[in-house]
Amino acid sequence: MRAEDVLAAAGVGVWSWDDARGVVVLDGTAAGLFGLGPGPTTLSEGALRSRTPVQDFTDLQRVLSVAEAEGRVTEAEFRLVTESGEVLRTLRMRVAGSLMRPGDPVRGAAGTLVEVPRTAPDRPPMAAEDWDWRRAREAFVLEAGQALSEADSTADVLRATAALAMPGFSPDGIAVFTSEGDRIWMAEYHGTPIDTDALGLPLPLDSAYPAAEVMRTGHAVYIATPEEYRERYGDFWPAVRTYNRCSWAFLPLSVGGRLIGVWLVAFSSPVAFTIDDRAMLTTLARLLAQALSRTFLQDTERELSADLQHTMRPGPAPTVPGMLLATRYVPTGGGLRVGGDWYDVIPLPDGGVALIIGDVQGHDVRAAAVMAQLRIALRAYASEGHRPDAVLNRASRFLASLGEDTPDPRFATCLYVRVDPPSGTLDIARAGHLDPVMVFEDGSLVTRPTAGGLPLGIAPREDYPTTRLILQPGETLLLVTDGLVETGGRDLDSGWARLREAVEGLRGLHLEDLADTLVDTVQGTPSTAGAARGEDRDDIALVLLRRRGGPPRGDAGEPVRRAVLTIGQDEPARIAEGRRRVAEMLRDWADPDRVHGAAVLVSEMVTNALIHTEGDALIVAELSGRRGDRLLRVEVSDPSDELPRVRDPGELATTGRGMVLMDAMSDAWGYQPRGMGKTTWFELRERREPADPAPGAPAV
Repeated sequence: MRAEDVLAAAGVGVWSWDDARGVVVLDGTAAGLFGLGPGPTTLSEGALRSRTPVQDFTDLQRVLSVAEAEGRVTEAEFRLVTESGEVLRTLRMRVAGSLMRPGDPVRGAAGTLVEVPRTAPDRPPMAAEDWDWRRAREAFVLEAGQALSEADSTADVLRATAALAMPGFSPDGIAVFTSEGDRIWMAEYHGTPIDTDALGLPLPLDSAYPAAEVMRTGHAVYIATPEEYRERYGDFWPAVRTYNRCSWAFLPLSVGGRLIGVWLVAFSSPVAFTIDDRAMLTTLARLLAQALSRTFLQDTERELSADLQHTMRPGPAPTVPGMLLATRYVPTGGGLRVGGDWYDVIPLPDGGVALIIGDVQGHDVRAAAVMAQLRIALRAYASEGHRPDAVLNRASRFLASLGEDTPDPRFATCLYVRVDPPSGTLDIARAGHLDPVMVFEDGSLVTRPTAGGLPLGIAPREDYPTTRLILQPGETLLLVTDGLVETGGRDLDSGWARLREAVEGLRGLHLEDLADTLVDTVQGTPSTAGAARGEDRDDIALVLLRRRGGPPRGDAGEPVRRAVLTIGQDEPARIAEGRRRVAEMLRDWADPDRVHGAAVLVSEMVTNALIHTEGDALIVAELSGRRGDRLLRVEVSDPSDELPRVRDPGELATTGRGMVLMDAMSDAWGYQPRGMGKTTWFELRERREPADPAPGAPAV
């Protein structure tokens, strides 16, 4: 007869516990004992729990974990109950843990089940002191699970484990051993300092050392006394005896059927290693294995992330004649959340310098790889001497080609600035990126709206118009990625407001200090709801460019604010930018009506220049004087020699009122020939002057 038939005839069932899948497999006899019918059955762990009293199920788990960890035969009894809680029968199990060698596909235990005759009353209730002791150990396991789940690195895991107060005993030292090739070595250690050289670490995997034995067999090794250690592992006893320890436990660390290491727990006082002690240590070893598996991966990801970011970071920035330059890159993602943010500073063939800043979609290794390729392409196109719009157009086609053969195409935002150091001219092309920002000598921070196109890689034939700005002496150009603005769950408006508040009033700040202030403003606010959550943090890249020399000084010694802007015949929409630029210069004027009046006058002068001439309009605005008594002078130059004149438009006329407005709203205005054209100007004081009894003719 077959062994299965003999067991069935004797009423002995066979079952196995698959720990990896969380199921219990019963043969026909075992299923019958469970009251499930004669055929083989598979139960989930939850179904078994529902048929067993809590106390019995806890004992069952403890015995099974010991059997699995040590690979020896263990025995326990448990009761089956009905849905109403009535005891159906009592079963006795004998199980042996499956081998836990590296590569074994199954983890768990297997054995037999028989019914226990009802010759005695049901199990008496547990004594109060035993119940308190068991509850203390269960509370300890819960505390250990919570502490280990919060650890972020391997060192943190062992530090948290060493700090746990184990009920009944306290370890004097803990260590984690791992294997590499055919050798075993100590990866981490916490406790009384030890001499690893005296132990001969790293050791061959076939050496007669307890940790090596556990690594080979997958079974725990418990050494209750120094005599037992000397008898079983005499070669290593001379090195171990110097630490005056009394008991040792070496437990396998297994995750998902894979042995990742060995956990050593050493005690300075004797431990008997009862079934309860072993069950608790085995449970803790499982929690530790899960935590170490996670932190091993995180540590590896951190190292890879750091290497990637260090490799892809640009080299030292070149010297820009007449300019000061400061850059920052702050990675904030964890693990392999490598950002696609980057910046670059590229010398150009004509003596200019290109500043590039951008952000590739995503926070992963692919985003970093695409960023590296795109940065190389942009550097090549810029070094060939192409205009900013042509550089971005070529880069967009290049990025689109990278996504043709992949299911995960990426796009990128980018801002390209060509700098002419002698004149301070900035030619800017923008592909879906944040606008550049000006930081003035008094700490004011103002956004400079620029024309732009779609992000790179979306529309390969996209045009990228160019905007020209002038960087005045003492002014600072700021280029950033969205991490500096939006970290902490901010939108663009509130993000820029946070940065303005941080630098407002900081006069004469060194460029490197300004960069640190901007970064610290974002990184140093963990109390905000968004910044406290890792998912609300983003990589930060920024570039600061300051033109040497302070702003010009007026007769009163105060700095003079100056703005220059050219508006082409085909760019009437940029008149609004001219109004905005003048309003920004008057940002600290107390009378909003005076600011509005200045914007209206600028609009009138530029509109007249574009309508009545065939050339572009050049705006030059200066604000000088002491605070409270400053003077604004705005000049608009055009190529026409036709001089403006004041007319008396009729009631129904649609034109001819521009000069009337100039005369009514300005403190003074006039015009003067200049070269082949003319310049029209007006002046406006911060405080309104008393009106003259009779208006006079414009100054010439």
